[in-house]
Amino acid sequence: MSEERSRRWRLVLGGAAEESLGAAEGRDGAMDSALAALYDAGGAGDPQSGSKRSAGLGGSAPKVARWLGDIREYFPSTVVQVMQSDAIERLDLTRLLLEPEMLAAVEPDVHLVGTLLSLNGVMPAKTKDAARQVVRQVVEELEKRITQKTLAAVSGALNRAARINRPRHADIDWDRTIRANLKHYQAEHRTIIPERLVGYGRRTTAVQRDVVLCVDQSGSMAASVVFSGVFAAVLASMRSLRTSLVVFDTAVVDLTDQLSDPVEVLFGTQLGGGTDINRAIAYSQQLISRPRDSIFILISDLYEGGVREQMLRRVAEMTSAGVQVVVLLALSDEGAPAYDHENAAALAALGVPAFACTPDAFPDLMAAAIERRDLKAFAERLETEAAR
Repeated sequence: MSEERSRRWRLVLGGAAEESLGAAEGRDGAMDSALAALYDAGGAGDPQSGSKRSAGLGGSAPKVARWLGDIREYFPSTVVQVMQSDAIERLDLTRLLLEPEMLAAVEPDVHLVGTLLSLNGVMPAKTKDAARQVVRQVVEELEKRITQKTLAAVSGALNRAARINRPRHADIDWDRTIRANLKHYQAEHRTIIPERLVGYGRRTTAVQRDVVLCVDQSGSMAASVVFSGVFAAVLASMRSLRTSLVVFDTAVVDLTDQLSDPVEVLFGTQLGGGTDINRAIAYSQQLISRPRDSIFILISDLYEGGVREQMLRRVAEMTSAGVQVVVLLALSDEGAPAYDHENAAALAALGVPAFACTPDAFPDLMAAAIERRDLKAFAERLETEAAR
């Protein structure tokens, strides 16, 4: 076994491998201790484990703060985020996040924001400013990641959807017209005689689509809530769209008037609680005044605590009226969570496939919805790409 491979196995196995692979020393020793404090916690005292690691972070805020600093020094950011998430789950460090000095030590990421939002109701005033700084940092990073692609995809789709087939001369899209009429090329005249003109619609500042995002804020949807809030703010910045954001558990909250500040949007959510999808859809229906120019996006794991039959009936009513209905089981990098397969199948039977979507694919999804393309094919493509 190579020296580097032995080193890696030593860090993976911990003290149990010390006899066969040797002691971890220097920087490796510090990394070993940081890993032990998290992953050997509760097991180090087990005489059957054979591990010699000294594990556990206990309940000491200073000790946890030092550990957070250590892992940021010894591991890349992506690993730090995983270890922080594991620490919160395995060692019950949630209460320590209510202390400002702890928030200053953590590596901000989407999952940490979700945890902070779930604590919003019990967060002391002294911590809220620090928490907002963490949330704002993550929001700004997400905006850099998604804004340009979203604006380009949506603007392009709106332009394509506005094309008309009987344009005035000034509105003819000559490139697409030529492509559409290549079969009518007249060799003897060395030209194309177009049978169908393709043109751009007249430029307008009017609202072309109404978009309603309806987001389940149950605890399992934390990452989806964060991404949805940021996407809603980006879409709301476009004058050609009228964007509404509705979040729900057993109650429904309309956050549309806060979309100018996605941080305020996220602090307006309250993760956890039950789920009444039917009530949320009923409220959202009231926001739709132009069905054929409207896109309704439900983001939920579909575990319905309300009246299931009414929920399905409302979706059927919207699709029959011409609303483009999209159901996402998740809007996150992790893929589909546990979800209600029976409700997903019932929606599919109504012609509304339910599928998970990554943030990077969401702009293309919006474009497909605006152009009223086949969302079933889009969902199948996402599933194929995820399986690779």
